[in-house]
Formats: sequence, structure tokens, C-alpha cells
Amino acid sequence: MSRKRRLGTKQKIALMTGAATLAGGFAVATMASGHASVVCDGLDQAIRNNQAFIAGQRANPDAQSAARIANREAVIQQINVQRQASGCGAAPAAPAPPAAAPAAPPAAPAAGQGQGQGQNQAQPPAAPPAGAATGQVVCPGSTVTLSGEAGAPAASSNQFPMGTRLKVTNLDNGKSTTVAVTSTSGSCVLLNNAAFEQVREPGKFLIRKARIERVR
Repeated sequence: MSRKRRLGTKQKIALMTGAATLAGGFAVATMASGHASVVCDGLDQAIRNNQAFIAGQRANPDAQSAARIANREAVIQQINVQRQASGCGAAPAAPAPPAAAPAAPPAAPAAGQGQGQGQNQAQPPAAPPAGAATGQVVCPGSTVTLSGEAGAPAASSNQFPMGTRLKVTNLDNGKSTTVAVTSTSGSCVLLNNAAFEQVREPGKFLIRKARIERVR
């Protein structure tokens, strides 16, 4: 004849305490995993931006390409150190290099031009891109991350020439910084370490909601 075993009051309390501890530990682990995912996503985006810049330099090299590529490869190595410390998985693979753009044929002169002239007329400079006027928002919808470069606050861009001043505002915390473009990159704007520190949120390596303005 079997007998049912009854748990005493102390045993019941011990079981409930153990269950609560297990649930709390699971919640902490879940929060930590979510935070690590945000950090890793930002670092992965920074790597992809630098890889795209390197691929572009290799497809259309100039006299300074080798130095730029070496600099960006060092930046990627530093970001990978940060990824390892953050417990991220495998680094994103480098993209295939883009094909070199074919040279554009010379434009045919308009009717009545170039006839009876001994030399070509100088062409006026190209107008700035639409939406890039001083004080106007540029690159709407773009995210902003860091290039990993050291030095005084600065930016790099694939749309604006060196010397252009850009104001970057992190809409999540209201912080902004105004910096000059000092090099080229694969994005509308990348901030170096010092500039990114001025607008970042703690633990984040990507600004998803950013406003970018061309100051001059």
C-alpha cells in the first residue's frame, strides 16, 4: 500500500526560493544577451563600412590608396579586438571588390560651339548635390558609426570633399558634434573615435537615428 509523501513547510519554501532564483538568473542572462547583440551589430557595421572603403580603393586605386588601405586594415583589426572582448561571433566577410567604372566618353560639343576657336573653353565647376546646401539636412535616413581612427574629432565621407564641415546629431540623446571631413570612406559620414564619443550612447557603436547637416 503506497503512501503519499507530504512536503514540509521548510521544503516548500526552499523549492519556491530556488525557482525564483532560476527565473531571475534567466532574466539577467536574457538582458545581457540583448545588450551584447546591440554592441556586436554596431561593430559589425563599422567593419563592413571599412571593408567597403578598402574594396573601392582597390577597384580604383590612386597614389594614396596603399596608405589608406593599410590604415583601414589596422582599424578593422582594432574593431575585431573589441568584438572579441564583447563576445561577438564570427566577423562579417569582406565584400567582393566592385568592378572599375568605365571611362565616360567625352561629351560632344553643342551645335555652334567649338567652331572657329583655337582652344577649348574652360568648363564651370559642377553644382553641389541637391539637398547639400548650407544648413540643410543631407543623407536623410543614414546611420552613423565610428571609423576606429584616432586623433582630434573628425569625419570621413564618400559624398563630401575634405574640409566640408558636417553636424551630426544623435536623435536618441540629443547630443551633436560639428566636425570637418578629413578623409574618404564608404559612407555618407563616419566619425572617428573622438567625435563618436561626443554623441554616442553608452555601450553603443551605431547611431540608428541621426540627423546629418552640412554646415559649410
